[in-house]
Amino acid sequence: MRPTVAAIHRFSISKAHETQLRLSRKIIHEDRLPQKINCIAGIDVAYSEQLAIGAVAVLDYESLEPLEFQTATCKVQFPYIPTLLSFREIPPTVACIKKLKLQPDVLLVDGQGIAHPYGCGFASHLGLAMGKPTIGVAKSRLIGKHKEIVGDDFLVQKERVISAVVTTKVGAKPVYVSVGHLISLGTAVKIVKHCVRNSRIPQPLLRAHRLASEEKKRIIRKSKDKA
Repeated sequence: MRPTVAAIHRFSISKAHETQLRLSRKIIHEDRLPQKINCIAGIDVAYSEQLAIGAVAVLDYESLEPLEFQTATCKVQFPYIPTLLSFREIPPTVACIKKLKLQPDVLLVDGQGIAHPYGCGFASHLGLAMGKPTIGVAKSRLIGKHKEIVGDDFLVQKERVISAVVTTKVGAKPVYVSVGHLISLGTAVKIVKHCVRNSRIPQPLLRAHRLASEEKKRIIRKSKDKA
């Protein structure tokens, strides 16, 4: 989807990056979770023309059985600009989370946390916006160099560990797990590994992706029926 000229003029890239840097200093890298995690959620966003579709799937933490699903659709407010995806995806995501009757203890987000050029990717931005523990689970590396530490693979930027490189399925590419907000990297990795079932992607994110995709298809069908 190409941004309109008017949208680009209204949106200041430099100010958005300044906002990310300011938010990055507010991220808490310590565990602020309940002693027992009861439920976990996955977050994903899909797009159809000028619509953004947020989807949240809440699962029981132990069994990973589904507990609640919600979606929210809104007009795309910001153009597509690499490193600034959170400004585009926060509105539909917050809207669908607010619909939940059952609030999750932690959120898995399809995107980066602190492993971001400005230290505040989608997972961190969402955690700060909602005041909830969040974990970034990205399918590709954005920044950082691989470094082995005590037998494990990490991404390091300026001598600082910013992400764990986690192999969730033998023979598949790894995922990049980073702190979003209100959680430590070690706990984030443990939670992600717990949520994997015969797939590269953790179950809460798989469920959220399917939900977003199904809602997108429904919207497209509805639009075609009206045409």
